Amino acid sequence: MPVWCCRCSLARHLRNYSGSESEGQLLSSLVQHFGDNLGRKDKKMPLLEETTLTGDPLLTVPIVIIGNGPSGICLSYMLSGYRPYLSPEAVHPNPILHSKLEEARHLSIVDQTMEDSMLTISFGDWMELPGLKFKDWAASKRRSIKSDRVMPEEIACYYKQYVKVMGLQKNFRDNAYITSVSRLYREQDDEDESQVSEDISTQHLQMEKENVQTSLIKRNWEVRGYQRTTDGSQVPFCLFAENVALATGTFDSPGRLQVEGEEFPFVFHSMSDFGAAISKGKLRGKVDPVLIVGAGLSAADAVLCAYNNNIPVIHVFRRRVTDPSLIFKQLPKKLYPEYHKVYHMMCTQSHAVDSNLHSAYTSFPEHHVLSFKPDMKCVLQSASGLKKIFKFSVALVLIGSHPNLFFLKDHGQGIGHNPNQPITCKGNPIEIDPYTYECTKEANLFALGPLVGDNFVRFLKGGALSIARCLATRQKMKHQLIVERGGVGDGVP
Repeated sequence: MPVWCCRCSLARHLRNYSGSESEGQLLSSLVQHFGDNLGRKDKKMPLLEETTLTGDPLLTVPIVIIGNGPSGICLSYMLSGYRPYLSPEAVHPNPILHSKLEEARHLSIVDQTMEDSMLTISFGDWMELPGLKFKDWAASKRRSIKSDRVMPEEIACYYKQYVKVMGLQKNFRDNAYITSVSRLYREQDDEDESQVSEDISTQHLQMEKENVQTSLIKRNWEVRGYQRTTDGSQVPFCLFAENVALATGTFDSPGRLQVEGEEFPFVFHSMSDFGAAISKGKLRGKVDPVLIVGAGLSAADAVLCAYNNNIPVIHVFRRRVTDPSLIFKQLPKKLYPEYHKVYHMMCTQSHAVDSNLHSAYTSFPEHHVLSFKPDMKCVLQSASGLKKIFKFSVALVLIGSHPNLFFLKDHGQGIGHNPNQPITCKGNPIEIDPYTYECTKEANLFALGPLVGDNFVRFLKGGALSIARCLATRQKMKHQLIVERGGVGDGVP
């Protein structure tokens, strides 16, 4: 199916954790057309030239997907005609699980009884997308996967190859930057052909549903941006779409402490910056420890990285080591030995009053950073109010991240469960209809993946299927309506 799309480097962000530009700024958008039958090949749709900034409503595409990670790739896969199906003769790849399912075929998987020690599928399989098994891909590339745990670089290569194997290259355009996504509406009077870019409130959307005779006809989305060419120049483009799907993930804007001195160049907020400093030898032979702030897996990765490079660590986090919400308490020891090693150090090598720092690692539970000083010192404060000052070589703040939806009105804040708070994957994800994944507060705007709280690749597949089903149903209804009226509608024929 010939389509138009844009894509930035698939492997870059996943391999390096973050690039020079945030993922929110360096986005891909995909324009995907499908008819009432997702499996059939449609005619080539009319597309806007990249340099054309026109308001011609006849050049409107059904959907633009913003995002080139697994969420965007999976939705592109679904909209390209690939559909899941049930096969009664199929054998589950896990023999123990298959035997359990055979014992009670009339029961759903959630009603089956499993041993407490039963493991799920491997971690490599957790990250795979439909239609291409990760282990099969690894074998075809003669890659030796020694463990079920795989490196980010391997997953990045898998996703990049997945696009090629599934024939989705035509759905992506490299080096595309989205700058704005806004509503568009047009007066019903045919004599007024002007297009007005304006945000339409929920009240207006409801008014259109209740009164089909409204003076405003169906509004589409205007997607503006530019494509960076090999010589560094920027070629602007403008697309009009009936639907927009947000699949940008949530790793665009790292969380900040909002304390004095956080903007100093020796205070990092990403693993890539820390890794670059190590690879360039900037921390070689340093006597002062690295200050790591955070109690999640990213902070644990940083601790392991420093530990493996013989760099002493000061580890600061707000929670108690016995806090049941710590991620380490939710991970099986046999499957995640390295993270439990970090957790063991957090518990056993903590800083006591009037004691010296440990040579390799010292944890500071129930502490927070008050400020960073120009002379590379930090002020810590305990839960009891006791302040401590320590010298460090570099600081690494890893306290989570947030999506960067700058291209939406108010950075998309109004479409969350709490419209008064910014969008976050845990505290305030985008509010959606659970069956269609359409935003409840903005019609024809869809979201999937971490933006709606589906933080694992194995979960986002359901979101992609829900969106594909919803759009296919609406496209079929639209086609039937056009046939009944004996004409053609605006947009793609």
